[in-house]
Amino acid sequence: MNPTLATAIFFVFVLNLRWEKRMQNRWNKSKSKAAIEQYKDASKDIALRVYTSRLIGADPSLVLHGGGNTSVKSVTTNAVGEEINVLYVKGSGWDLDTLEPAGLPGVQLDHLIKLRNLDCLSDEDMVNEQRTHLLDATSPNPSVETLLHAFLPHKFIDHSHADSILVIANQPNAKSLCENIYGETMGIVPYIMPGFDLAKAAAEVYETNPNVKGLVLINHGLFTFGDTAKESYDRHIEAVQQAENFIASHDEKKLSPINAKFTSDEEVLPSIAPCLRGLFSQETGQNWLIHYREDPAARAFASSQECDDWSQIGTATPDHVIRTKQKPLLLNPKHLNDSEKLRKEISSALEKYKNNYHKYFKTNIQSKGVDKKELDPLPRIVLVAGLGLVTIGKSVKETKIAADIYQHTIGIIKKSFNIGQFSPLKHDDLFDMEYWSLEQAKLGKNKPATAQGKIVYITGAASGIGLATAKLFAENGASLFLVDLDKETLIREVEKLRKQFKTGIAFHVVDVTAEKEVKKSFENLIKTFGGIDILISNAGNAIRGKIGEVDSATLRKSFDLNFFSHQTLASQAVQLFQKQKTGGVLMFNASKAAFNPGKDFGPYALPKAGVIALMKQYAIDYGKDGIRSNAVNADRIRTKLFTKEVLAERSTARGLTPDEYFKSNLLETEVFDTDVAKGFFDTALAEKTTGSVVIVDGGNIAASPR
Repeated sequence: MNPTLATAIFFVFVLNLRWEKRMQNRWNKSKSKAAIEQYKDASKDIALRVYTSRLIGADPSLVLHGGGNTSVKSVTTNAVGEEINVLYVKGSGWDLDTLEPAGLPGVQLDHLIKLRNLDCLSDEDMVNEQRTHLLDATSPNPSVETLLHAFLPHKFIDHSHADSILVIANQPNAKSLCENIYGETMGIVPYIMPGFDLAKAAAEVYETNPNVKGLVLINHGLFTFGDTAKESYDRHIEAVQQAENFIASHDEKKLSPINAKFTSDEEVLPSIAPCLRGLFSQETGQNWLIHYREDPAARAFASSQECDDWSQIGTATPDHVIRTKQKPLLLNPKHLNDSEKLRKEISSALEKYKNNYHKYFKTNIQSKGVDKKELDPLPRIVLVAGLGLVTIGKSVKETKIAADIYQHTIGIIKKSFNIGQFSPLKHDDLFDMEYWSLEQAKLGKNKPATAQGKIVYITGAASGIGLATAKLFAENGASLFLVDLDKETLIREVEKLRKQFKTGIAFHVVDVTAEKEVKKSFENLIKTFGGIDILISNAGNAIRGKIGEVDSATLRKSFDLNFFSHQTLASQAVQLFQKQKTGGVLMFNASKAAFNPGKDFGPYALPKAGVIALMKQYAIDYGKDGIRSNAVNADRIRTKLFTKEVLAERSTARGLTPDEYFKSNLLETEVFDTDVAKGFFDTALAEKTTGSVVIVDGGNIAASPR
């Protein structure tokens, strides 16, 4: 069999398998009781609300990243001793899978119900009414669907965007299909933007048949309700299972592979990812991150004839548009081995995408008569023939959210065509959602951190200066690729960093003297983040010996680590910088020994002197490309380089105690690894500085460059 055909068949097979795993009811009596005990300080109602919310949130085929919402109606006592009815509903910024009682802001229910008597209520006024009737003014904003929960009479209500429901709800004959699947057990609500009007419409549909167990919202999702948390949850799972059974009764439509020779991921991704980062950066003046989702199903879809049409129809549910845009960018690169031709190819496809977005925006603001500021016209999803799903965002979180959403979208699209058509909301409705102020608020308005979007590769990152530098960059929002030879320590420190900082942190165990290992780490870097902005070449070791007596093997070993590794790393980084065409930063860890060598430190001083020359040469050769090259010269830092023996020898020779030795500088103060980290950080961000040695040693004139 033709290898390309065999591969495509396998991809299709995997794609079909995705849906074989059916929805399971995960209610557990003992765990529900444990939740009641755990949250006894709240209430039984809230405890069970948290428990079943988490059950729903833990299943990505039900909700993804902040999607869906849940509520419970209860009674509490206010400050003056009055009993009041309260709606506890999921708050903005909370995900169902990690929900806590604090994520269920309480709103005065009686007031919310009265709002139904109004003829109209703007989104802004709706939010104000909800916020001004919170039990706790410090609570997060209640869900934009709070009124829908309020206008329905049931104690517990669950809402999801279940994949199988969206397959049904995005059919052109969705209403009749739902009636066929559910009979009289489900109400059917036509698509209306979330808010006051939808809340009223949903309540009216329910009231026409108060015996229904839930509501299917066309192009939107599923609501179920009940008198108990278990009843509402059971009904939710049952409704999803019924949809799955209906879908499973239809034959799978096989994808048609495009007539092309697929290359390996290792060839495609390193070519396109840096190019995409560079083009996006040039367009916006910001740093972007690339995420590649290794998924055979996505690769099969991106490499199919159907992809050209199916992927351009729309989103599976409206609120996905703020994460994924209305449609993906499609690439079928032909010039992987010619970076300039490839860049033109991708740039042309991107320009066409942007022009279509401009047209979409202009058409909608004119037809709707609204005044809106155009958002950036760049895609967030890229489907690459022969590769699969690539996502682009301003943070690792953004890229992974988009990838998760579109993975599920592919399955929804495929199943939709198995039973009929994929007919989501038209672009004019998507525009309303994309430019809806309440939906945009989900993305947050926080000022980006100083180094957000920057990708920083750090060697010797498991301890000392490297680890301190990693912490400082992470604190300022950078994504980190950390390298060290000490596997155990590196893994331990990465775990600590991930717990402490909400940014992307990857690692690779590398011997920086092994060129093949370094190259492999850069391949992994591209696969993880898409490129690089800053190299911190920090790893080294103070190898000693009298220069006239040291054997050549020892000297070569020192040069391998303290000089040639820096060259290997810098060369790899520069190649990526040039593909991105957005400049870049090389930072080298220099040493006092490069300028003022000490007794018996020739094997260390010589390669370090070479590093200074190396730094300057990169500054000279690549300055025209916007690539900056600098070094940080630190001295007397408590790191692994200072063994007990070395410290005792140096301090004794000067008639000092160890502590006095570390303070033996012009400022009479000890310099810490965090001080050196700040030298790396500040210099890396100093856009007009190159070819420079920054000294962080408390003052030592004898060791200063001259």
